[in-house]
Amino acid sequence: MIDFARNARLWFAPERVRNEGNTPDYRFSLANERTFLAWVRTALALIGGGFAVDQFLPDLRWAWRVGLALALLAAGVLCSLRAVSHWVRCERAMRRGEDLPVSRFPAVLSLVVALVAVAMVVVVVVGWEG
Repeated sequence: MIDFARNARLWFAPERVRNEGNTPDYRFSLANERTFLAWVRTALALIGGGFAVDQFLPDLRWAWRVGLALALLAAGVLCSLRAVSHWVRCERAMRRGEDLPVSRFPAVLSLVVALVAVAMVVVVVVGWEG
């Protein structure tokens, strides 16, 4: 968590990241940026899904609708924050010549999405009416 907070300061000062180590091959920095953008697209999709569940399933029992919507919205928020954090960590590691950082976040995000999907299957099988 301390590392996350330390890196959070670099989110708004990317020029400080450039001062560390040596400039990596631009292809690696651009690949890192593409990965960041993919995570942001995923976050937007999760947020959109959360709003869709809330707005387009009015017949769904309130607790189910709000629970599923909040799970998707929370996953979207975490995904967007993790995207920028991972971008900074990878950029710093490449500049320092270190191994790229590992993360459990993709596994956690996959489990959250799978749980929401299972809940949606239950809703479809059992029915919408509460």
